[in-house]
Amino acid sequence: MFAPTYHAAAKTLHWLTAVAVLGLLGIGLWMTGLPISLLKLQVYNWHKWIGLTVLALTVLRLLWRWRNPPPPLPDTVTRWERALAPVGHWALLFLLLAMPVSGWLMSSAAGVSVAWFGVLPLLDLVLPNPDLFEALRTAHFLLSRALIVVVVLHVAAVLHHDVLRRDGIFRRMWPSGRT
Repeated sequence: MFAPTYHAAAKTLHWLTAVAVLGLLGIGLWMTGLPISLLKLQVYNWHKWIGLTVLALTVLRLLWRWRNPPPPLPDTVTRWERALAPVGHWALLFLLLAMPVSGWLMSSAAGVSVAWFGVLPLLDLVLPNPDLFEALRTAHFLLSRALIVVVVLHVAAVLHHDVLRRDGIFRRMWPSGRT
């Protein structure tokens, strides 16, 4: 009755990304209200570094998925759920790419270079430009709110399948792989 599980590599990439994204959203909501200080500068750097890690994990996930398609959905999944599931997953993947890229662009437009974990200097994607910075800040904010909505819908769908339907959808991605 239960659907086959995802490969261990897909599960690892998923859960690393999930933990990082939840942390980033929490840190992102908290850090903007901090007073200007060394702590705020450090927190912003960690936010950027983890965001870039999410970008790298997402690229790896896309490469993995290109070569290893997900297991088929169980027969208990309705037609409308089959239609919406890929839309939700691709929306998540898009946002997981767009959020860090918009943050990187925003740093570049602010004239603040980024060095991944303070070690690997990254190219500035655009020249410093205060107007572009403001537009990118707005885009990053809106993308973050879209990401929150999509994550909440994703978790709600998982709970619906696991708690109400008990059809094994969640267990396909759970690290232990037990169904």
